[in-house]
Amino acid sequence: MRGVDNEQLGLFAPPKRLFTCTPSKLGSYEDCPRRYRFTYVDRPAPPKGPPWAHNSLGASVHTALRSWYALDPARRERGALPALLKATWVTEGYRDDAQEREVFRRALGWLESYVDGLDPHDEPVGVERTVAARTDTLALSGRVDRIDQRGGELVIVDYKTGRSGLTPDDARGSRALALYAIAASRVFRKPCHRVELHHLPTGTVAAHDHTDDSLARHLRRAEATAADITAADAALAGGTPADEAFPVAPGPQCSWCDYRRSCPAGVDAAPKDPWTAVDRPAG
Repeated sequence: MRGVDNEQLGLFAPPKRLFTCTPSKLGSYEDCPRRYRFTYVDRPAPPKGPPWAHNSLGASVHTALRSWYALDPARRERGALPALLKATWVTEGYRDDAQEREVFRRALGWLESYVDGLDPHDEPVGVERTVAARTDTLALSGRVDRIDQRGGELVIVDYKTGRSGLTPDDARGSRALALYAIAASRVFRKPCHRVELHHLPTGTVAAHDHTDDSLARHLRRAEATAADITAADAALAGGTPADEAFPVAPGPQCSWCDYRRSCPAGVDAAPKDPWTAVDRPAG
């Protein structure tokens, strides 16, 4: 095939490589490029600090709710929750056994109040469901706590167990929820605009109804972040020092960073005990 130029061979050119990511991966870079580097680039990665009790609590509650929905509808009642939570309970990060027991009781109370407001016969479209979507530049995926169908539309439901209450602005501004809505819509071929944050400690729901335009804005910002990460990767490969290619973004979050001890900015931050975020009951 001599004499055939590259343009004629365009049909056989390799496909453009997509940036594979999850919302949490993109959020990690937006929060702090150096933390992103420690998590996704450096191999071996720097050692992490001890496990956080609030992460253990969140994982335990999420898994208990997944187990509740896995039951036959006739068995979905509050009486099933103590055994479900005990079976999924993560013990790491607590100050001592007394604190762990107190937090377990607190979490069980949240769950009991929450399922009292659910219809046990209402089957979600998905529970802990992975959804995915592709754009011209992204191969996006993520796992959604719950996907409901109300009328002809899907609804993204995200459980929250933190101490702070949430507002509709939190739901509106959540990049992760917007990307989940886009991906769920493509996977199930149904419209998805409503996103909800279900705050179990207070029993409140913070919701937002997106438009096609607002979802598109979130997607463009995600693509812009992916472009920044790709540029940083290229700079590192081209010889730019790692701390310049992936600069630190110091702030209050440094006290909570898993890599605080490996980062000069983090070492200077006041450390938090692993159990700090669960030390007082949610208001």
